Amino acid sequence: MADYSEFNSNLPARTVTAEAPIPFARPGNLAAIIGRIEEVVEEETAGIRSDTSYDLKASNARKSRYLYELNRAMKGGSEAEFLEQHREGLTRLRQKLARNEAAIVAHLSAVNEVANLLKSAIQRAEADGTYSAGEFGWAKG
Repeated sequence: MADYSEFNSNLPARTVTAEAPIPFARPGNLAAIIGRIEEVVEEETAGIRSDTSYDLKASNARKSRYLYELNRAMKGGSEAEFLEQHREGLTRLRQKLARNEAAIVAHLSAVNEVANLLKSAIQRAEADGTYSAGEFGWAKG
């Protein structure tokens, strides 16, 4: 087995272990993270409403990453302190999330309606009436 100590000698010593607690982030960092979440939510809402080719998968990935950052930044801190310091930003975010939810629900409703129209059209195209129950008098409408 090769000795790799000569390659490791120039590397700095590891100072943080995986189990080390993460210090509570500064309030400015939390405000910036909340701002990024607001921005991506606004972008998604506008995209859903106006762009039929909007990339929801990429938007969800960004939202997930920012929420992960927020959770990491909050570790080790007081939730009550966080809520008090960022009440205004969180209120704005909640309002933007409500608008985003309404846009997503409308989008899903429209997708469902189009899917039902396509399903009906396919069923009508496939059914020429030859073997339907109505043709034999079994079904009374």
